[in-house]
Amino acid sequence: MSDPILAQLQRDLILRPLVQHLELPPLQSPRDVYVALLRSIISQQLSTKAADTIYGRFMGLFPRSYPTPRRLLQLSEADLRGVGLSRQKAQYFTNVARFTLREKLRSLDWSTYSDAGIMDFLGQIKGVGPWTVQMILLFSLGRPDVFPVKDLIIAQSMVKLYGVEAQGRAQLARLEAIAEAWRPYRSTACRYLWRWHDQKKET
Repeated sequence: MSDPILAQLQRDLILRPLVQHLELPPLQSPRDVYVALLRSIISQQLSTKAADTIYGRFMGLFPRSYPTPRRLLQLSEADLRGVGLSRQKAQYFTNVARFTLREKLRSLDWSTYSDAGIMDFLGQIKGVGPWTVQMILLFSLGRPDVFPVKDLIIAQSMVKLYGVEAQGRAQLARLEAIAEAWRPYRSTACRYLWRWHDQKKET
């Protein structure tokens, strides 16, 4: 097989059928990390449909549908809550905008940062936790070896596919151990797990 990523993942006999039969949508990266942070905050604890609706309303507040940090900071909490954001998420948006201006986020060369470095750097923003940064690494920056073990869909899919019976910390440790076989392409493996989950919902 010519593709080293697919060859590696298919060594896992449970993952192999997913790799062979599922088609992944193209990964469009790099993306604007600043906007991706805002989008990820909106998505926290919401369905995709609800998040898409709020995101569309939010982007409609800005000329050319781009939420520059300075313009975002000019909006009131009432403006942000008016598009569907909670009070807490409105504050998180403010935190992201201020951090973006202070750290010149949109002009950074992310290739100079390791995955761990980005986790530490963006994790300084209140409201931006490990899961959010992992989504940035995987979908916005195209990092190849990200494993968001606490992502609900990833965990549920692996528990079902691999018959994991452990709970709590023992379950997380087991999932981490399973994913070791996917290195250094854990990002692609996770995308197959998400796609498998979506396909099950569609059928």
